[in-house]
Amino acid sequence: MLLTILGAALDKETMRRLGEDPRSWTALNALQPGRTRATSIDSAALNSTSPRIQRLFVLKILLDFLPLALFFGMFKYAEGHREWAAAFATSQLGFMVSGGQIGLEEAPVLLATVVVMIATLIQVLILKLMRQKIDTILWISLALVVVLGIATVYFHSETFIKWKPTALYWAMAIGLWASQTFWGKNGLRAMLKEVELAEPVWMRLNWMWIGFFAFMGVLNLWVAFNYSTSAWTNFKVFGATGLMIVFMIAQGFYLAKHLPPVESKEDVKP
Repeated sequence: MLLTILGAALDKETMRRLGEDPRSWTALNALQPGRTRATSIDSAALNSTSPRIQRLFVLKILLDFLPLALFFGMFKYAEGHREWAAAFATSQLGFMVSGGQIGLEEAPVLLATVVVMIATLIQVLILKLMRQKIDTILWISLALVVVLGIATVYFHSETFIKWKPTALYWAMAIGLWASQTFWGKNGLRAMLKEVELAEPVWMRLNWMWIGFFAFMGVLNLWVAFNYSTSAWTNFKVFGATGLMIVFMIAQGFYLAKHLPPVESKEDVKP
């Protein structure tokens, strides 16, 4: 999906450089937070005529968005059927919550939280069964959603699950900053070994992502605690995802500008 958006947004020259150099596609995919390394399929593999390669790529994209989509769908359904949601949550989750009773207001987010916990576990399990390497950030996301999800259900308070996106954003920002500051290693450069960029470009790219993740963490808290849970859910699915896509498009322009020239067939001497 992201490749299609970039293709529509970038001009012809940028597309030539991104399309002819498989390293740039690898970079753009790998920069997405929460993505497994297996999702970083280069353009040669993506353009392969093998149906298996195509299906694998689509499956990984779907797995990336599965927990978020199910969280949103469960919340919206339960929000529109609060009495059913409260009764069902109390009967099925009452033994897990303090007091054993779940009210009309907290039922939608509690059910959605349980669904996203299960969906994330299923995502990891499927990747394991497919024998795909799971990125560290996905393990962190799983740990956060389980710990904060259990706290949300037990205390029947959405406060904990609302902190989950911020905790994940800030974990990524701190990881990139600490790696550069204390160990002198650029986290993005280590992840994108196939991409050739000048050292100052790597440094700027690293700080761009640190700043973006820090900003997204603050923005999530601002929306979460200044607007309704329903508004926060809409922001989590559409607002945060939209901002990420816009930022990724900007990164596409940035990478295209600084990648070394691609040697065309006309430039190759016989």
